[in-house]
Amino acid sequence: MRVLLIAAALFATAPAFAQAPAATRLTLADPAKAPTRATIIDGARWSCEGATCTAAGGTEQPATRACRRVVQKFGAVTEFSYKGTELSADELAACNA
Repeated sequence: MRVLLIAAALFATAPAFAQAPAATRLTLADPAKAPTRATIIDGARWSCEGATCTAAGGTEQPATRACRRVVQKFGAVTEFSYKGTELSADELAACNA
């Protein structure tokens, strides 16, 4: 019986450990500028397929700064989300400027 209680307790807490990290992704305005191999920017490892790029890792910084750093390397973006923070249209315009 004790084993069942322990198993039930572990099962109940499993979702807390299984949460996926917040998404870090972007869409390039010009897919031709996508890097052909993984690129590390501020500790984030960016990989692209077509116009869509995703990243793992990265330093703690505001999404707007991360966007500017990526745009310097990859060119303009039409969408940008850094660790779960989605940039607005105005923030994207500033990032691409």
